[in-house]
Amino acid sequence: MDNDDKEKKDGNPADGSRENPDRYWRPMNEKNEGSGNRNDNGGHRHDNRFSGGNDPFKGRNRMALIFFGVLLVFFLISVFSSGRTASQEVPYSTFMAYVEQGAVTSADIQDSSVITFRLTNGMQAVSRIPYYDPDLIPTLNAHNVQIVGSVQGISMLQLVIQLLPWIIFIALTISLMRQTSAAGGGKLMGDFGKSRAREYKADGNRVTFADVAGQKESKYELQEIVEFLKNPGKFTKIGAKIPKGVLLVGPPGTGKTLIARAVAGESGVSFFHTSGSDFVEMFVGMGAARVRDLFEQAHKNAPCIVFIDELDAVGRSRGSGLGGGHDEREQTLNQILVEMDGFETDKGVIVMAATNRPDVLDQALLRPGRFDRQVVIDLPDLHERDAILNIHLKKVRHVKDLDTMRIARATPGSSGADLANLVNEAALLAARANKPEVTMAEIEKAHEKILL
Repeated sequence: MDNDDKEKKDGNPADGSRENPDRYWRPMNEKNEGSGNRNDNGGHRHDNRFSGGNDPFKGRNRMALIFFGVLLVFFLISVFSSGRTASQEVPYSTFMAYVEQGAVTSADIQDSSVITFRLTNGMQAVSRIPYYDPDLIPTLNAHNVQIVGSVQGISMLQLVIQLLPWIIFIALTISLMRQTSAAGGGKLMGDFGKSRAREYKADGNRVTFADVAGQKESKYELQEIVEFLKNPGKFTKIGAKIPKGVLLVGPPGTGKTLIARAVAGESGVSFFHTSGSDFVEMFVGMGAARVRDLFEQAHKNAPCIVFIDELDAVGRSRGSGLGGGHDEREQTLNQILVEMDGFETDKGVIVMAATNRPDVLDQALLRPGRFDRQVVIDLPDLHERDAILNIHLKKVRHVKDLDTMRIARATPGSSGADLANLVNEAALLAARANKPEVTMAEIEKAHEKILL
């Protein structure tokens, strides 16, 4: 019994049911081109590579196959046709000797360089004229040779060889135009001008203010943004304008990005996240193109929040660099200034940015009408550190009598990221020691490890 019959017997019981259908077939959209599928009527295997959407000879592969097939046909035609019309080639001196003997009946002179002649016995031969011979025509006329002048033809193979570079160039040009058109909407260089911002939908991993411990003052100031995105008519009704940009300022690890995501989560809108370094590119003008594309996406998905992390990477004061190495960054900054001053806030697009170096930012960014509100995200105090520890300890198994306030007192000046790292290090130590839960001993060891 072969393998297929054995699989039929094992996979298809007598009642027609299947014990494990996934063992024998997969959906057509799975990338499993090398394996066959079973049909619904029996155990016969068939190859799904040529049925449905996984056709390997579709699109560019099919065009390449047709192209090489046509080249092969032209080559074969040229070989067989040249084989049928091939003539024996003789030296020019031999040809002139045949003419002197009266053995040549006709001569076809092609481009004054090749002579195809026929002898009295019906044999046809070819000779090449090595030099200009003024006595050739009189000699042929003196021996009653029929003279014919013609242009040397070109074979199919020669034609293909001459046209092949142009065909390849045109094919590559069309392919490049299609790729750039599909990638960049017809714009030059396609993906280079596309924004690298990542979009987080409102129904995705939603983050709210409840996930952000402490920072009561920051939450209070950002509550206006949430209310505007939820109910913009409340503000526009009396003529109030919500700030176009909110700049989050604070030391590293204090949760600036988390708070920005919490604003989007509380508002129930989309959240575009990008970094200032994503706009910097080696090609001049690409950063400005990405800024334009980012704000175009924001307009299409309004209401939404655009968050630019590490704004100081692209928003430094202009004119501070030496030479022309900062031209691209300054062009990108100019485009950000134009976009922020050009769109209206009643469309529901709020720009938020984060930096830990507000002193190096260009003053045009900080003026009213752009980033006209600064929210300070400071290091957490004692009670805020305790709340942060409780949030992170919910994600790991720990003993119930863990004293988080004691840990908070032992970690003055720590940011939220430092406390999260502390809890993770304690969990790693507990797992390394094969303990089922994190105890105070692992917390203390992790604290000493981080300090040292």
